[in-house]
Amino acid sequence: MSDKSFRIEHDSMGEIKVPTDALWGAQTQRAVDNFAISGRPMPRAFIRALGLIKGAAAAVNQSLGVLDKNRGQAIEAATAEVADGKHDRHFPLDVFQTGSGTSTNMNANEVIAHLASARSGADKVHPNDHVNMGQSSNDVIPTAIHVSAAVEVREKLLPALKHLAETIEAKSKETGKVVKTGRTHLMDAMPVTLGQELSGWAAQIRHGIARVEATAPRLNALALGGTAVGTGINAHPEFGRRVAAELAKRTGVAFKTSDNYFESMSSQDAAVELSGQLKTVAVSLMKIANDLRWMNSGPLAGLGEIALPALQPGSSIMPGKVNPVIPEATAMVAAQVIGNDMTITVAGQSGNFQLNVMLPVIARNLLESIELLANVSRALADDSIKGFTVNQERLQEALDKNPILVTALNSVIGYEKGAAIAKQAYRQKRPILEVAKEMTDLSEVRLKELLDPADLTKGGIKG
Repeated sequence: MSDKSFRIEHDSMGEIKVPTDALWGAQTQRAVDNFAISGRPMPRAFIRALGLIKGAAAAVNQSLGVLDKNRGQAIEAATAEVADGKHDRHFPLDVFQTGSGTSTNMNANEVIAHLASARSGADKVHPNDHVNMGQSSNDVIPTAIHVSAAVEVREKLLPALKHLAETIEAKSKETGKVVKTGRTHLMDAMPVTLGQELSGWAAQIRHGIARVEATAPRLNALALGGTAVGTGINAHPEFGRRVAAELAKRTGVAFKTSDNYFESMSSQDAAVELSGQLKTVAVSLMKIANDLRWMNSGPLAGLGEIALPALQPGSSIMPGKVNPVIPEATAMVAAQVIGNDMTITVAGQSGNFQLNVMLPVIARNLLESIELLANVSRALADDSIKGFTVNQERLQEALDKNPILVTALNSVIGYEKGAAIAKQAYRQKRPILEVAKEMTDLSEVRLKELLDPADLTKGGIKG
């Protein structure tokens, strides 16, 4: 490229060439040059959080009388554009960078300063002196992790999980009288209704929602105000509390200042806690997805209990084959989230003295887990559970020949006699009722009463 493609910027280390059309400055450019590692930039949600934080900080600094109105309003206007995603291409830095995320904080400071300077006239806006006023990368980046995660949980994940739970509950009600063979160890067991089976799924998701919501008191506590090491040097004593209140007003999330900046900056325990709850949700989704795959298996050589909506051809060589693609995608998301949790767990251990130094990778993995779970929960609800149909004939056939139904006779004929009936029925491939009629003195009417599959789903002692 010609020299006209670049401009000269400088920082405390000297001069450096920066692309002419770039909104960033010298420190960002050094990081661009140093960290050509993965090609993965920081997530959109994280950049949005930085815009929100810098905007709230500018507003608070004006109210505290430490930032002039002209520069402050210019910064607020610029941060709104950053938060809205209008300048995302100017946030190119790799996730795998300095562990404090200083490069990304300075990327935000430089871009915002550039935009604000264009608005402020003769009052040039400096990235450190004005945009970063009262802040340090060491409290900004932990704050951005909490803000981005809390906002994404509120706006995306919890609504998606609630939608999934409601969809399962509606399907459970719809199939409440459909009786099927229960299974333990993948082997035939006593009958359940399909509605009862699905109610277990719904409870898993409802409990997952409660687990995620329970992290809020720690997740909503913000490190901002601790500045470099937790002491709050160079920040107004009211700065952290006021910025937290401003962020709460702008996002609807009940943010508050941390009651101990040293904990909030040296550790990432709240992120680890949230990730652990996301992992639990992923485990629940894996269970539900695998149940759906088993129930849908076949259509001839598998269980064939339900038919999932046919979404796309399932094979490049076998015409007519249709696969359970959404449950498979759900299982892969679950695997990814479980892997992300391990990365976050390891990264959470990397708090040395006053600062954790794996902040960018924590942010990236946490936000990816939230996004993946939100998106796949809606797909699972709308493209699998909502529209599956029940193969009633297949369910009834399996029920009629289920030797485990004899369990209902235990209180009348005893376990040993019941076992003999079950073995003979299975060996002869005959219904339990027929064999029990031959091997006991119970009438057919009494046996039908005792072996009624629908009645057996209600529990209690029969006979």
